[in-house]
This record gives sequence, C-alpha cells and structure tokens, in this order.
Amino acid sequence: MRAMVPDGRGSVRLDQVPEPEPAASEALISVSAYSVNRGETFQLEDPPAAWRPGKDIAGVVVRAAADGSGPAAGQRVAGHPPAGGWAERVAVPAAGLAVLPEDISDAAAAALPLAGLTALRLLRVTGSLAGRRVLLTGAAGGVGHYVTELAAAQGAELTAVARGRDRGARLLELGAAAVVSEVGKAGGPFDVVFESVGGDSLPAAWRRLTTRGLLIWFGQASRVPPAMNFFDWTGGASATLRKFHYADSDTTDAADLTTLIRLVSRGRLHPEVGQVSDWRRTPDMLQALVTRQIRGKAILEVTP
Repeated sequence: MRAMVPDGRGSVRLDQVPEPEPAASEALISVSAYSVNRGETFQLEDPPAAWRPGKDIAGVVVRAAADGSGPAAGQRVAGHPPAGGWAERVAVPAAGLAVLPEDISDAAAAALPLAGLTALRLLRVTGSLAGRRVLLTGAAGGVGHYVTELAAAQGAELTAVARGRDRGARLLELGAAAVVSEVGKAGGPFDVVFESVGGDSLPAAWRRLTTRGLLIWFGQASRVPPAMNFFDWTGGASATLRKFHYADSDTTDAADLTTLIRLVSRGRLHPEVGQVSDWRRTPDMLQALVTRQIRGKAILEVTP
C-alpha cells in the first residue's frame, strides 16, 4: 500500500510500505483524511527508525478488532493511532476509535484527535473555569481554538495570545474576551495560564498569575527552553507550575473522542480547518504549517 514516509530532509515522500498487521485489540482502518500536527514536523527533523507519522485520522473500519472491542466493520470513525496514519490503511487500537455520525465530515473528524484531546484534558485539569480569568498563549493553532471555545462555554474570561488580525478575529468569534499579540500586552492578573510557547513567554505569563494561580505548561512551540527565576516575585505569590502531557489521562481516547464528536454534532465545538488538500501535497502543507501560513488544522484527503 502507499504511505507517506520520512524523506530524511525534514519532510515526507509517498512510497510503498507493507500492509498493517493489526493486533487482536486493533482495527484496520481505510484512511479517508488525516491532519498534520506541529509536533510531527519536529519529529521529521530526526525521525526514529521505522517510524512513520500520523496520529489524527478519519476513515472506515475495514476489519474490526479480533477481540470484539471497538467499532464494527463498515463504520465511519475518527481515530488516534500511535503513528503511521498518513497512509491508505492503518491499524488503530479499538480504544482509540470513535464512531462518526453522518453530519460530521471526514475533514472535521480528522481535525479532532490530538488537538481536541489535548484541549479537553487541559480543561479537565483546571476544574471549573466559570468566572475565572484565563490566559492562553500560542492560541492560533488547533489546540488554541478548541481551548478558547471550550473555556468560553464554561464562563471563563479568556485572553488569547495570537499574532495576526485574522487569527485574532476568529478567536473572538469563538468566545475569547480579548486577543493580544504578545504576553506583555495581556492584562491580568490571571487565575489560570495555559502556556505552550516557551522561551520568554513562560516567565512573562508566570508574572501575570494571581496569588495561588495555576500555570500549565504543555508545549514549546518556539523551540526555545524557558529560563525561570523563581526569586522574581513579580506577580502572584505561591503560584503553581504544572507540566502537562495529553496522554496522561484516566479516560480512553475513544471515550474522549466520543465526547468531542458529540459537541461538534450539537454545534458546541467547531473544528478549525484551515486548509484541505490532496494528500500528495503533504510536503507543501508541512512547509506551510512550519512557516505559520495555516490557521487551525491542515487536512489531507487520501485519494485513489
């Protein structure tokens, strides 16, 4: 079958690979669409041996899991495989699949898994955000759009940090109370900070916390490690810094994907699809993502 494989130069090329061999707890999925994530562009710079990218897919179950778990053959699904999803077919754990209703397109479904699971679980860590002041850095990406809409629906007063007028306008439509171009222009103080940029962004956001505020670090999009001076008492005292990884969850991907799908189906969550292209243009989309030419998610459709 055909699949995108690392080309050794930080991108991918279309090539022939062996057919997947699903384990008993895995279903075989015919991929209709997939999305690309910034983290995968980083991995492509120095890919592990035998690794192929692809963690966000939508498609149809070709063969259900042999142990009887998960969706049945013929059902449309959104899936979150560990890797290898940029292909015609992929084996996905049944615990990482959720059935799609007819009113959700493959493109919208493929935009959900990694970014949607991250956003949902970030908000689960904070508890109720009703009436709380929230600062979100790196808000222009897929996670940022989901966090903005979900937090605003809870009643949070959210300030988003995003560059570009069009990106900011969309975040305001999704419920952000304010959009600024850098952390230094944010008001505050804030009860909760979601920080995913690193570099100077994290210490600047830390200084805008309330006393006993919470900063959740979940990424480093700038590729620059932050330098923290904990003797700098500017801002709130006794604040908490928490490291977050989306895979550390008490719920399965299937359960949380089902929640996200229900919210989309009811019009309460809107996947931000920036561009949809034929999968043979994946190298172009990777470059566009790295150079920040795409707002939201880039979706690739797998064609015959």
